[in-house]
Amino acid sequence: MSNAVRLDAVGGPNTTAGVIAIGNLDARIEGLAGQAARGSLTTDGWVEWVELTALRGHVLGRIDEAERAASLAEAFVDQAPREPPSLMTRARTAALFHRFPAALADLDAAAALGLDHRSLEEERAAVYQAVGRYDEALALHRQALSRRADLNTLGALARCHAERGETVEAEKCFLAARRDYRRTSPFPLAMLEFQCGHMWLAHGDLVGARAWLESAGRRLPSYVPVQGHLAHVDAAEGTATLAIDRLRRVAHASDDPDYANWLAHALEQSGATAEARFWNARAALRYDELIARHPEAYADHAAEFWLSVGDPDRALRLALQNLALRPTPRARALVDRARGRVGELR
Repeated sequence: MSNAVRLDAVGGPNTTAGVIAIGNLDARIEGLAGQAARGSLTTDGWVEWVELTALRGHVLGRIDEAERAASLAEAFVDQAPREPPSLMTRARTAALFHRFPAALADLDAAAALGLDHRSLEEERAAVYQAVGRYDEALALHRQALSRRADLNTLGALARCHAERGETVEAEKCFLAARRDYRRTSPFPLAMLEFQCGHMWLAHGDLVGARAWLESAGRRLPSYVPVQGHLAHVDAAEGTATLAIDRLRRVAHASDDPDYANWLAHALEQSGATAEARFWNARAALRYDELIARHPEAYADHAAEFWLSVGDPDRALRLALQNLALRPTPRARALVDRARGRVGELR
């Protein structure tokens, strides 16, 4: 039985239609790029340009957009090397690619230049959480919430509880953030719903996962991570054809090899071995590209892939690399799985 709260019992805010929101996002990014080309982009404009580019990359499953955001953040620092917003923005993109020491160094530099304490601690909390320093992160999230209760602070606290395995507390925060949302943009709310759905899927609650993921998908039908995770729910519920259809769409649209990997697995399970081999080969090439460019961010993803295709030695090397960077329970579990598989082949 599902532990998740039924969403239709608590309602949810109305937001702008997803196709309109995506169009507005594209137009705003183009407008900011035009301002930059004319040399008229303000500091706030630079921050917005980087953040919206990263947002588009997340929603559309495009790693190249995330890389573009990181390049823009570097250009921002070149333009304004002694302005705290430029360093904070670069810290965020560094964290996006799991370069956590670089992110913390930029935050320290921003603090020395006058970044306000509240912003600094909220950014540090996100990094601490990512590397498994959950108690420190939780304390900072609670401090932020005591100052300002909104979707950002409630959502951050929810994600921290989720990482700690505290699903009931996490969903309470997710629901509170959802109830209190007062804007019309679907992006923050859909991301929040996706995060809660991801949590329930990780804990095997398919009913809760589907409820939250489908709510996010209704707001943003083109939200690639939502469709990819709904495919996991479809497969677990025995509707393999629907799962494969979803994964084909996202694997074609996204340059993230996780979707090609998931599609290959689903095809193999359904007996379509020739097509599965194609997608496995495509995923392998892409993982190699990403490990060469962003080893910190994709070591765990690539380790999962090599485990799934029968190369546990390579998977173990990558899993150990990931554990050294992020000593989290999930990272330790991945190392244990890889070691177990290596032992089976000895």
